[in-house]
Amino acid sequence: MLFSSWQFILLFLPTAFAGYFLLNRFRRVVTAKVWLVACNLFFYGYWDWRYLPLIAGSILFNFAIGQGLGPDGSVRWGASRRARLALGVVANLLLLGYFKYADFFIGNINALVGSNVGLLEVALPLGISFFTFQQIDYLVDSYRGKTHEYRLLNYTLFVTFFPHLIAGPIVHHDDIMGQLTSRWRWTVRYPYIMRGLFAFSLGLFKKVAIADTLAPWANWGFDQAPSLDFCSAWATSLAYTFQLYFDFSGYSDMAIGCALLFNIWLPMNFNSPYKALDIQDFWRRWHMTLSRFLRDYVYIPLGGNRGSARQAAVNVMVTFTLGGLWHGASWLFVAWGVLHGLGMLAHRAWSSTGLRLPKWLAWSVTFLFVNGCWVLFRAKSWGDARKVFSGMLDVQSLWSLPVERIPTHQLAWGGFGMDKLLGALPAGVAANSALLAALAAAGIVLTAANTVDMTRGQMSIKRVVGAVPLLAVGILFAVASASQVFLYFNF
Repeated sequence: MLFSSWQFILLFLPTAFAGYFLLNRFRRVVTAKVWLVACNLFFYGYWDWRYLPLIAGSILFNFAIGQGLGPDGSVRWGASRRARLALGVVANLLLLGYFKYADFFIGNINALVGSNVGLLEVALPLGISFFTFQQIDYLVDSYRGKTHEYRLLNYTLFVTFFPHLIAGPIVHHDDIMGQLTSRWRWTVRYPYIMRGLFAFSLGLFKKVAIADTLAPWANWGFDQAPSLDFCSAWATSLAYTFQLYFDFSGYSDMAIGCALLFNIWLPMNFNSPYKALDIQDFWRRWHMTLSRFLRDYVYIPLGGNRGSARQAAVNVMVTFTLGGLWHGASWLFVAWGVLHGLGMLAHRAWSSTGLRLPKWLAWSVTFLFVNGCWVLFRAKSWGDARKVFSGMLDVQSLWSLPVERIPTHQLAWGGFGMDKLLGALPAGVAANSALLAALAAAGIVLTAANTVDMTRGQMSIKRVVGAVPLLAVGILFAVASASQVFLYFNF
């Protein structure tokens, strides 16, 4: 069930909201939590009910391990706390590895030694990367004495809370557990409802009106076009760059909006990353909770900046490589992570000189680097990546035949409504419609305020009324056509 589907907007969300607060109103607090957990599990099982036992088993296992990580854990369970933590972390990583990386590992072994071991072809359970990392986070925090909640119902609600269950943010125990158990949160709060609907409306519009509109252009260029000229290749890369931005940003806004309806503030996960002036700033703004997880549980335990410059560089590369692999079982994701690691090292080297670029140049270098890296992130094969990169460097194609003399099927978007576009627009505009749309998206990204900042700020009537048309357009899109799956659902 997608946040952007009519089933979610018109049926699931109102039902979950009404049932939860109605039960709380009659002081059925425990029953209200059970109701919300049931809604969460229904939301998850709507995709594929066969994976409900998986997430339920994961919750029970990690809850049991967590109970043994308290101050008296060694006495109660007859094993050292460190051993129990190791058991919990390794078990979670093995579960994730089996579903996400087993076939990747088998395929590479086959290619390396010439064997013919059959692939397992196990389907990837939705959200497994997110709820696994969240529970590893919980175990480590329990070991460090940072958690204070050991009731199974509250823990289950913490893990399965539907706004963050499928694609994040990856929440710390302290981020929301105190909110879920606070009496103040058990009654309807109309200011929170206004803020929640505002954030949800903006996110829905970003997803269905912008990201889903850019998607066919990106898909055609990466997956179907046999070759790309200069303009087509840049249109392809930029279409995906902004599709991913508005898709993930839209999801994050909708997640925050849904949580606010239940009086819960989720941690910020997206802070206008394409406004960044360097690659370090980009990673402080993009998928902020994943960056926090990798920093706290990979980079710092490896030594962080505490050792020599060489060791710090190794730590950076290991962290970013694992960050790339977290996104998927593909060498393209690994290469994407490695490139970002090298970009971070280059930024550190440049910063150490004391020199500074003009802001416009710093932004241009950062954005072009990020845009180029997204080509590897999106491509399904090395051949697709080479096709796009080759076109982006094919400056000579700028002086090819005028677009009016090129057969329609040879235009970059010949398979995506080009006949209709040629009939409605000048040929030059129609042929470059994807590039123009991407540039329009860039204008929104660079000038619009951040949704979270607006949501946390003063919620004026003008702002709320301004969100109503966006919500209406989003619902219209949701009812009229099937919205595409959020891109981060694949990770």
